[in-house]
Amino acid sequence: MTEQDFILKSYNSHIKSGTVKWSSPSNIALVKYWGKKDNQIPENPSISFTLSNCKTITEVTYTKKEGDDFSFDVYFEGEKNEAFKPKIQTFFERIESYIPFLRDYHFKIETSNTFPHSSGIASSASGMSALALCLMSIEEKLKNDVIQSCHPEPVEGDSEESQNYFNKKASFLARLGSGSACRSIEGELVVWGENESTESSDLFGIKFNGEVHSNFKNYQDTILLVDKGEKQVSSTVGHKLMFGHPFAKERFAQAHKNLANLKEVFASGDLKAFVKIVESEALTLHAMMMTSIPYFILMKPNTLEIINKIWKFREETNSNICFTLDAGANVHVLYPSEEKETVLDFIKKELAAYCQNEHYICDHTGLGANQIED
Repeated sequence: MTEQDFILKSYNSHIKSGTVKWSSPSNIALVKYWGKKDNQIPENPSISFTLSNCKTITEVTYTKKEGDDFSFDVYFEGEKNEAFKPKIQTFFERIESYIPFLRDYHFKIETSNTFPHSSGIASSASGMSALALCLMSIEEKLKNDVIQSCHPEPVEGDSEESQNYFNKKASFLARLGSGSACRSIEGELVVWGENESTESSDLFGIKFNGEVHSNFKNYQDTILLVDKGEKQVSSTVGHKLMFGHPFAKERFAQAHKNLANLKEVFASGDLKAFVKIVESEALTLHAMMMTSIPYFILMKPNTLEIINKIWKFREETNSNICFTLDAGANVHVLYPSEEKETVLDFIKKELAAYCQNEHYICDHTGLGANQIED
């Protein structure tokens, strides 16, 4: 599919108002996306676990209005939030050519997270994907009358094709708000970025189509909240620093190789190989930050303490526990569901002390976003 396929060409502009609501999860990348081209196109492919419990719930009420300006209000956790408006304004400007009804309505956007705000979890991924899904539901309502007038009788296969298009366009739109958000529409594993190993696209995330061994079913992710503060260098800035980075070419090639190797790992169920790839990817991500110009460090001393504790525990117990990191100080502890009891005991006794207020969140792989019906 191309960008042109996502342009809404006709819709019913006479619908006066309505409300839609979606829940969309965060995700954690196993092969990291770091560095992007224009229009939120990734420099390298990535693959992620979709999470289950850490999600954003967004309700959008749309009301017909006069005038040509974008009109919206944002409420976070029940309170009006002006700080979120610039990012949504930019998002609307990017997607207007694909969602032309944006200027026809006033939007009341009410959003909340099931996890603490500023906890270091990828809220931009869950938040922008939830908003994109709400806009897609509105699109479905507005174009429904047009489709029905042209095709009054349902055609066999229409439902599946329509859902496939819905998911792809939702992912496409979400990407234009936050790159990683395109991986939150479906689950349990989602690939984003063109590569030779898997079915993929630069324009949207695609559910991983390879074989997945039972070892990776219901995989656990406990997020250790080392630092809940705002990062001193944003991911947006970090991505830009990959331009002219001395190791960029090698890093992008490494991501392709690791994705190809992970495909084999998922099929074979080789947990030891999984650990090596995932931890290498996490450390490489932060190595890119530490070797950019200007250079910066997002890990904290307690991040390193946790990593060393995990390595020691794994060596002593032969566990398949491992860590990964986003662009921040917090640690995602990944492990098979069969090790849940043992690993959680280890986290409680030895790792929680390195978390801010001993705070950590237990999660696991999920199946993606869900529409919430009134």
